[in-house]
Amino acid sequence: MTALFSPLRLRGMELPNRITVSPMCQYSAADGSASDWHLMHLGKFAVSGVGMLVIEATHVEARGRITPGCLGLYSDANEAALARVVAFCKEHGFAKIGMQLSHSGRKGSAKLPWEERGAPLTAGDGAWPTVGVSGLPFADGWPAPAPLDAKGMETVKAAHVDAARRADRIGVDVIELHAAHGYLLHEFMSPLGNRRDDAYGGPLENRIRYVLETFEAVRAAWPAEKPMGTRISATDWIDGGWTLDEAVVLCRELRALGCDYITVSSGGLSPAQRIPIGEGHQVDLAARIRRDAEIPVIAVGMIYRPAHAEEIISDGHADMVALARGMLFDPHWTWRAAAQLGAQISFPPQYIRAYKSGWLQAQAASEADG
Repeated sequence: MTALFSPLRLRGMELPNRITVSPMCQYSAADGSASDWHLMHLGKFAVSGVGMLVIEATHVEARGRITPGCLGLYSDANEAALARVVAFCKEHGFAKIGMQLSHSGRKGSAKLPWEERGAPLTAGDGAWPTVGVSGLPFADGWPAPAPLDAKGMETVKAAHVDAARRADRIGVDVIELHAAHGYLLHEFMSPLGNRRDDAYGGPLENRIRYVLETFEAVRAAWPAEKPMGTRISATDWIDGGWTLDEAVVLCRELRALGCDYITVSSGGLSPAQRIPIGEGHQVDLAARIRRDAEIPVIAVGMIYRPAHAEEIISDGHADMVALARGMLFDPHWTWRAAAQLGAQISFPPQYIRAYKSGWLQAQAASEADG
């Protein structure tokens, strides 16, 4: 058996392989509620042979959405709509269902990404007030968020807990706390976003306090047998910002609180970032956290080739790989990977003529050679 297609156990959940569909915002919800687009988008990945499918950033408050089209889990209507999608994926698919809990903070109240590349909404577009850490706008031309006071921080934390309970009720198998990409929890962590002078600002132990408190509260509400992870940005890619060394410290603390894995991403705090994007450009970050924080990690970012994914796992750089663009390009990427690496995976019987065909094997062999 190949490393990529070997099983992995996280608490009471066993995954048949190490391949994950990374959460991808679809901007296709109505007042936070999932739509038929989500049935189609997530349904096709549920039957793709992956071990785990993580639902897009699912916001814990209406004001915490990135755009008016972002998914939420803060109302009964949201819960009912998403329950339909999760049930659909489980009825027809094989993947374990994960969900990413998120709050956009100062990056919220933005236009859809295909409308002016996600610029902030105007009053005429239905803009809403946002909250943040220190009242600093995300970028030039963005409104300043209202800094969260102690009561506001408790409200946001409670919203995460409430969303986790809703996720459990609808059958989600694993949740992932979103502390990356410049959103609210990441903003607390980075010295470039956090200028507070209270117990949540200044030294590293203060800047990571809120994400740890939020994780602990959610972990306590989430069933003990179900895994819970955290997605982080391992670096801001900006001088004076959040660093990989700090990320290692955070991950050690998260592990002590019962975190089962870390998805290692990077950047997103500021447009001033300079990310050296390329194939697998974040794998080394994942490997460092896996080694020094001694916690399972998911590597994500520009992973396309099955042989590369196999190397990441077999060489000990990560415990799983997550694909986003690669899955959009080829929703049956897992089939090709299995064919190239000589593994067997689950597939819908309706697709047997494709999965069991000699054409797939020949195509996979040709790609591996070429």
